[in-house]
Amino acid sequence: MNLNPHLSGKSGPRIREITVTPIAVVDPPLLNAAGLHAPYALRTIVELVTDDGISGISEIPGNSDIDAALEASKPLLIGRDVFQLSEIRQVLVSHFGKDTAAQRGDAPWDQRKMVHIFSSIEVACLDIIGKVTGRPVVDLLGGKMRDRVPFSAYLFYKYEGAGGKLAFDTDPNAQGWAAARQASALNPAEIVAQAKAMCAEFGFQSIKLKGGVFEPRQEVDAMLALYEAFGPNVPLRIDPNALWKVETAIQYGREMEPILEYLEDPVRGQAAMAQVRKAIKTPLATNMCTTSFEDIPNSIAIGSEDIILSDHHFWGGLRASMTLSGICETFGRGLSMHSNSHLGISLAAMVHLGAALPQVPYALDTHYPWQSDEVIVGGRFKFEEGAVLVPQEPGLGVELDRDALAALHQNYLECGLKKRDDEPEMQKKQPGWKFQAVRW
Repeated sequence: MNLNPHLSGKSGPRIREITVTPIAVVDPPLLNAAGLHAPYALRTIVELVTDDGISGISEIPGNSDIDAALEASKPLLIGRDVFQLSEIRQVLVSHFGKDTAAQRGDAPWDQRKMVHIFSSIEVACLDIIGKVTGRPVVDLLGGKMRDRVPFSAYLFYKYEGAGGKLAFDTDPNAQGWAAARQASALNPAEIVAQAKAMCAEFGFQSIKLKGGVFEPRQEVDAMLALYEAFGPNVPLRIDPNALWKVETAIQYGREMEPILEYLEDPVRGQAAMAQVRKAIKTPLATNMCTTSFEDIPNSIAIGSEDIILSDHHFWGGLRASMTLSGICETFGRGLSMHSNSHLGISLAAMVHLGAALPQVPYALDTHYPWQSDEVIVGGRFKFEEGAVLVPQEPGLGVELDRDALAALHQNYLECGLKKRDDEPEMQKKQPGWKFQAVRW
């Protein structure tokens, strides 16, 4: 009988090489509370290779400071057993320290360092462990609870433009969703048109609007227009990214009670969220006021939200997200998933996690329709009725397309961006525009 040597002994495969590759992917001019997306979204691809040649990959939001930290982590990680994830995490924490709540920042995206570093290493290790054991990552997280993971349409206000080298220009030959992705969406009618095109292409069964862009009346009118266009059987949600005042959130929250599945981060901070939660019937969700395990005790004490939107990039990996699921179940919180501009490696990790969660009462967020590039062999994931089939192959079930990786790395070198900053991009359209933590 030929036993796998990694299963017959006490030691697993050890990390021999770590490659950190920053990339830039085409991103349209999407509007949000912090400003405007640049023509390229930055991602970082991390590849671990073991002493016996097994490769594991992961993907995180791109940031030159985090990339530098990953490079600095190489001496700490080379030679480590990929199965010893708790030890790996402790080594990284000892070197980089724990993240603080202040390091998250006020922007809609998370700016902490340690959570990004460990999540990238953990996912790549789990990819390797899956390949060693012959099991998909979902099985390493406790097993598959569903064969398909549902996602929601994620609408954005946007200026006309395709992003990338075209920037605010468009490709006249684009058709279908590729054309709709370029079109402007600055009013309720254009938001409805965007929703119809996205749902027609991907089959989404629920819809989310990224708000915090225009004064609340206009955004509420867009939600009412979506309800009129899609009817009561399509769940709707809106995310003002904490830009509203408490009284604003209560006023418009009450108006939208008949049409919303949940209201995401209408106000900033747990105390303000708790005030709004007591005043309206609609459940409140967050990925801004409760973003770490340290935030949870006060969240429970004051009742700041009903639903936590997890993100394995920001909560410290896939296993930590499963821990979060248990805490949410214990304290009666719903759980869903936050998204950022991503490619197929992150989507694969999200799908494995979504398949392992005991309950998925809300379709998960994804920016994936807004991206046109890909970095995995075989091209982009397919959506069926708004859902993605769980990969059955060992590990994540995706492999690096090295030609695509090289091309997207060249994009990074040429675009000159080093981190996400939506304020200067917004100033290209609105000179003098400044981010405000609370606007209306």
